[in-house]
Amino acid sequence: MAEEIKIKVIAVDDDETILDIYETGLAADGYDIKTFFSPKKAKEYFSALKPGEAPHVILMDIMMPGIDGISLMHDIHSMDNTAHVPIIAVSGLSDAATLNDALLFGAMDYMVKPFEMETLEAKIKRAFELAQKRAPKPN
Repeated sequence: MAEEIKIKVIAVDDDETILDIYETGLAADGYDIKTFFSPKKAKEYFSALKPGEAPHVILMDIMMPGIDGISLMHDIHSMDNTAHVPIIAVSGLSDAATLNDALLFGAMDYMVKPFEMETLEAKIKRAFELAQKRAPKPN
């Protein structure tokens, strides 16, 4: 019987309350969760990843100081090791222009804060299934 894979999720958000929700809620449900309060630190982390270390799914806030989520999505998808990783944009903004920008620049899905944990987990599972199909195959 195949061992169930623990879904690796990286969350980037400048709201510590949201990061706490991710850390407690997702970890309690069996996800391997790592959070970043600073988009700059998250970018450094993604840049330093070795092949095979990429997360399965990324949760990305849009409005953050320094580097906004749209720019960070573009940066992540331009890196070889993370180009295939699906990103779910999670934002307090619900206007069509922000949604369109997020989807245009690399988000596979979008959630508006506040969100229901069950809905977020369903989106993460769907993104994970996509990531499994897209992931580079080991040589």
